[in-house]
Amino acid sequence: MVSSTVSEFAPFTPTRPGALSTRTLSLRYGTRRVIEDLDLTLPGGVTTIIGANGCGKSTLLRSLSRLLNPERGSVLLDGHDLHRLPTKVVAQKLAILPQGPSAPEGLTVEELVWFGRHPHQGMFAQRSKEDRDIVAWALDHTGMRVFATRPLENLSGGQRQRAWIAMSLAQGTSTLLLDEPTTYLDLSHQLEVLHLVRRLNEEEGKTIIMVLHDLNQAVRYSDELVAVQGGKVYAQGHPASIMNKQLLRDVFGLEAHLLEDPDTGRPYVIPYGIARRSSSEGKPDGGKAV
Repeated sequence: MVSSTVSEFAPFTPTRPGALSTRTLSLRYGTRRVIEDLDLTLPGGVTTIIGANGCGKSTLLRSLSRLLNPERGSVLLDGHDLHRLPTKVVAQKLAILPQGPSAPEGLTVEELVWFGRHPHQGMFAQRSKEDRDIVAWALDHTGMRVFATRPLENLSGGQRQRAWIAMSLAQGTSTLLLDEPTTYLDLSHQLEVLHLVRRLNEEEGKTIIMVLHDLNQAVRYSDELVAVQGGKVYAQGHPASIMNKQLLRDVFGLEAHLLEDPDTGRPYVIPYGIARRSSSEGKPDGGKAV
């Protein structure tokens, strides 16, 4: 487990492999349009998408991973239309861990992790030494080797989540998309997963794009925040530059105190009341309008 102190890291260049962006992207959830004409460039490092319930965070992440087709506009992967690329090419560059993944009863951790190697194997390909080495590496880097032969249903929530992340790592992609990876976990297991996310970025250079509900965890563990409101990006930037009282009022309808986290120097949010949300689309001071 890494230290609880999160250091500052320069963002990766946008031209890195697996770079994602959107152009005039519009998305529907059922009959309701939740994202409209969105232009967004996602940097390297750890980026967290935040916003009120129903704002389209998970819908946007599903589109970034090609699980949801745009109503109009496009998602670009390395400058190419994501939805026109061969499935195998996408699977070799992007890995997604959706909310609440499930697996057949009795499946062991190691068996699950081997699924991550499928995009790199032909229909009749035998497991190579490289495949075995990568599976072992994924188990080691998530601390799951000791549980390799254990069925998933016999693990704690945090251990299961780490097993799924190990499978995503075995896929060998430069970018991981995580949809609410701490949901339904107790606090210690939430921190276990978030420390792993930071370590994967800092030690392995993985780009992480995730959705989180907990604002203080998003501020603490992210290099970049993307705040979504009304189907558009309200603000994007470093957590210390965009997290302020106006954003909390406009995006979440909250009145809150903002203190300085003594460990990181970043803002720490203490909500105390409900605010009337502003109808304006102004950006908070220091934020990056997108």
